[in-house]
Amino acid sequence: MLELEKSGLLYLVSALVILVVSFGLAFYIIRKLGKNPTNILPVNFAYKIRLPLLIFLASIIARIAIISKIFRFEATYEIVSHLSTVGIILSVAWFLILLFRVVKKRMLKMYDMASDDNLKARKVYTQYMILENIVIFIIVILAVGIALMSFESIRSVGISVLTSAGIAGIIIGLAAQKAIATLLAGIQIAITQPIRLDDVVIVEGEWGWIEEINLTYVVVRVWDKRRLVVPTTYFIEKTFQNWTRSSADILGTVFIYADYGLPLEPLREELTRLLNNTSLWDGNVNVLQVTNASEKTVELRILVSARNSPTAWDLRVHLREKLLDFIQKNYPGHLPKARVSIEKDQELN
Repeated sequence: MLELEKSGLLYLVSALVILVVSFGLAFYIIRKLGKNPTNILPVNFAYKIRLPLLIFLASIIARIAIISKIFRFEATYEIVSHLSTVGIILSVAWFLILLFRVVKKRMLKMYDMASDDNLKARKVYTQYMILENIVIFIIVILAVGIALMSFESIRSVGISVLTSAGIAGIIIGLAAQKAIATLLAGIQIAITQPIRLDDVVIVEGEWGWIEEINLTYVVVRVWDKRRLVVPTTYFIEKTFQNWTRSSADILGTVFIYADYGLPLEPLREELTRLLNNTSLWDGNVNVLQVTNASEKTVELRILVSARNSPTAWDLRVHLREKLLDFIQKNYPGHLPKARVSIEKDQELN
């Protein structure tokens, strides 16, 4: 018995030494590979993987201890066996998640979200972000399921529940119908892409940008820095405006109301001059038209283009201010006015 205890203690010390040495060696190799720019592994990958690596190595050493039959009690074998199995499963799942994120970052380096023409970049970023959520969800579910199935008691309970609770399963399925529909909507958005990251949208009367796309919800950053959290099913089932669906450039309108006597050619010349002297205009569209005439004023619609919606907003504000200033200085008599005609009654004979 004393010999068995001594051998167990010796193996424990040897296992700790082997764990420290193997972990240090593996950590050094991975960090060395990360420093090489030609490798796919990033520089800090060794630090991200150190915890799952330690769990994996410890679980492997525990499995070797079980095979070597060094433990004294039978219950110890069962506990260590389950712990090592769960450790291997969870650490491998952790490895896969980290590896997928490394591949995702390497792929996304080829696309620049900061460029003006970032339509393709936004498309790829959206696909990878939703794909990442799906892959992580599947890996976690599989890892937890496999780990639980390693316990014989849980496996038998699960089989009995599946075979004897058909009605309960139907009820649970109906209750989870909305959650499943939301998950499927997230997958559908990743494939069809009615929205992408950084798209400019109008949702529930709010104007903003798509900031985050998850499997179950989408975050819209409103222009005044509020956040609108919308379920993914909204973008599949309801109508919304997407201003950057096919390209980032957009048309902006400015309406001005003036008197009938205002000459239009000087106003068109001033509009062209203002556009040529601002970097907000992309040089494509420059139109001034009379779109309506009421009993009091004429409606002038100015149509201009900009490279994206925030720039279009700034351009519209700029033109509205400068053109009103131009009319006030040069044609103050042609601002909107109300005309009243008073006729004197003829004297009765």
